[in-house]
Amino acid sequence: MTAYALTDCWTMTRRELAHWARQPVQVLVGLVFPVMLLLMFGYLVGGGRGIEGDYLDFLVPGMLALTMAFGLEGTMLSVTQDLDRGVIDRFRSLPMVNGAVLVGRSAADMLQSALGLTILVGVGFALGWRVHCSPAQFLGAMGLLLLFRFAMLWIGIQLALVAGKPEMVQAVQILVWPVGFLSNAFADPASMPGWLGTVVEWNPMSQTATAVRDLLGGPGGEPGHIWAAVVWPLGLLAVFFPLAVRRFTRLSR
Repeated sequence: MTAYALTDCWTMTRRELAHWARQPVQVLVGLVFPVMLLLMFGYLVGGGRGIEGDYLDFLVPGMLALTMAFGLEGTMLSVTQDLDRGVIDRFRSLPMVNGAVLVGRSAADMLQSALGLTILVGVGFALGWRVHCSPAQFLGAMGLLLLFRFAMLWIGIQLALVAGKPEMVQAVQILVWPVGFLSNAFADPASMPGWLGTVVEWNPMSQTATAVRDLLGGPGGEPGHIWAAVVWPLGLLAVFFPLAVRRFTRLSR
């Protein structure tokens, strides 16, 4: 049974990857947008308040975390289009494991996220960003970022299933922006008003960014945040993964 489930999920993953060849512009935009943000905040709006040390060393890990929160509209749009066009109904008529469509979509998204992460790290190095850590710590930081992305991805899938229509994706996607910008991606929460700094510090993305900075040896990193950067995504997954699967199962009946 497990072998059949893995085969079905891989089939759906290949289906999503095939869309890349037919929609290269959408993929490229998703990869280039974080680079544009990094350049904009690094050079046009650079010099975050309350940052000790090189601002670029503070900014790049924050941008890596921000990238993991953004870019969910591709996944959300794909899910809603499959629902709206009746593709899900056609898959339902096949001897396929229930939920393989969602797993395939999430796997393709994670591959694109890993590629985007690699590109952004490369751009950061080209701009002069440097890490001060061991290879194990670097890989651990990348793992935390991808874990956060996986949690955000299933939140996006749940929101897409609730929205139901492709035209609703843009409205729902707006909900992601507060998570990204009410964070410590660009500035130290200590430089913000008290209540705002508290909100920013409790943001799951801020916890991931702080843990990543700590692992990479950059300014703004604080020991002890790694556990929060693990617990927050796992908690979000524990809530939204079963919600998404349950809603998908009900839609498929």
